[in-house]
Amino acid sequence: MKCPYCSYGETKVIDSRESENGSFVRRRRECIKCSKRFTTYERIERSFVVIKKDTRRESYRRDKLALGIEKACEKRPISQEIIEKMLDEIENELQNLGKNEIESKIIGDIVTEKLKTLDHVAYIRFASVYKQFEDLSSFEEELKKLKDE
Repeated sequence: MKCPYCSYGETKVIDSRESENGSFVRRRRECIKCSKRFTTYERIERSFVVIKKDTRRESYRRDKLALGIEKACEKRPISQEIIEKMLDEIENELQNLGKNEIESKIIGDIVTEKLKTLDHVAYIRFASVYKQFEDLSSFEEELKKLKDE
C-alpha cells in the first residue's frame, strides 16, 4: 500500500474493523517513512459481465451503477450511506444468481424495485431513464401505477 502523502511503499495496519453488514473492511494505516495516518476500505470485487440491451458485453462497474442511483436520488432525503447499503444489497442479489453474465434488464429491475420502496420520486426518475418513457402518457401511466399501489 502506497502512502498518499509521501508515496512510500510500506505501511502498517494500526486498526482493522469490519462494517456492520460485513460488506467492507475499514483499515487505519500508518506510513513507515513519514508516520502519517490514513484510512483504506476493502470491499469484495464483484466480477461478472453485464449484457447490454444491444447485446454488447461490459464488465460490471459498481461506480457506474452508483452514479445512476445517485442521479435518481439527487436532492432527495437519501444519504450516501443508504445508497451504499442499497448497492451492497444489489450486488449480493446479483452474486447470489450464480451467473458470470447478467442482463442489464435484471440489474435495472432490481434497482427499480429497491427505489420504489425507498423513495417514489427517485424511483420515477430512475424508471424514466431505465424504461425509456417515450412520451408524457407513458410517464403518467407509471405514476398512476405507483399511486394505485
